[in-house]
Amino acid sequence: MTTPSTPRSPGTPEAPLTLPDGRPVPPMTGSERAMLEGWLDFHRGTLELKCRGLDDRQARLTPAEPSSLTLLGLVQHLAEVERNWFQRVLGGLDVPPVFEEATGYALDPQRGLRDALAVWRQEIARGRELLAGRALEETGRIVDEPMAGAEVSVRWVLIHLIEEYARHNGHADILRERIDGNTGA
Repeated sequence: MTTPSTPRSPGTPEAPLTLPDGRPVPPMTGSERAMLEGWLDFHRGTLELKCRGLDDRQARLTPAEPSSLTLLGLVQHLAEVERNWFQRVLGGLDVPPVFEEATGYALDPQRGLRDALAVWRQEIARGRELLAGRALEETGRIVDEPMAGAEVSVRWVLIHLIEEYARHNGHADILRERIDGNTGA
């Protein structure tokens, strides 16, 4: 792990900190933008960590009955979330859902975890492209009811996504522990 006390030459940019599991550590100082994006990246990394080492069968398990929630469904859902907030709301693009239905939770027997993670990563990359250069104060409009038409700032969207990932990472933590006993992170 790179630590905050790692010596560096004056004028040399500080290398991003990472945890031993590979997740980025959000900046502890710096601009609001860097902190918001850093926390979002940390939570994205946490979701990926919760899926690491699982096969398709395990990713489809519903181990927290009576809930039908799966890790595969969470990955798909968060791909939909990324598309909705960055492309539809902030980008103003008229794009269809990524998967069969808008929530992303429905599982296609032909799509495995690796495929869903690849799509999720593509949605993150596209969101980063659309976000680049936009000020935190810039706005977009919510497209779905019951809040359709409401104006939201880039700042609000980033905060909302941090909250959304944090909540779902809690779900992922429980699912993963029930699947194979893996805890932490």
